[in-house]
Amino acid sequence: MAARLNVFASPVTGEFWKHLIAADQVLADSTLPLATRELVKLRASQVNGCGFCVDMHFKDAVHAGESATRLNLVAAWREATVFTEAERAALELAEQGTRIADAAGGVTDEAWTNAAQHYDEEQLAALVCTIALINAFNRGNVIIQQPAGDYQAGRPHGHA
Repeated sequence: MAARLNVFASPVTGEFWKHLIAADQVLADSTLPLATRELVKLRASQVNGCGFCVDMHFKDAVHAGESATRLNLVAAWREATVFTEAERAALELAEQGTRIADAAGGVTDEAWTNAAQHYDEEQLAALVCTIALINAFNRGNVIIQQPAGDYQAGRPHGHA
């Protein structure tokens, strides 16, 4: 299976993807914990059905020292006991921010207030941007049918 489009072959998509990758580097330099960023990216990617990103963020998280148990439970985080209250708040915000069309009100005040109890303003900003960015990557990869399974953690890669 091959992707419908090589995003790095076109000047337009290549430049666009380059800026998305640069935006992810800004987030990597934030004070939002790496584990939180990867959990959020994994959950949004699961919700969006982006196999490439699910594969990438599972492998990147393992490479960064995350446990397979926690990663395997991300899809069922509400019932799992392995996440901190802060991580649970971030996962809720990620789900609501990803499923905007599923709820008339978008992200609830309750989800926002809960996240704000665990993260300072800079971390909240990074969390919002992480959710927005992974959704952009998910949508692009789903549209072009980017195949999943071959990603190798620890090497330079083409997206967040």
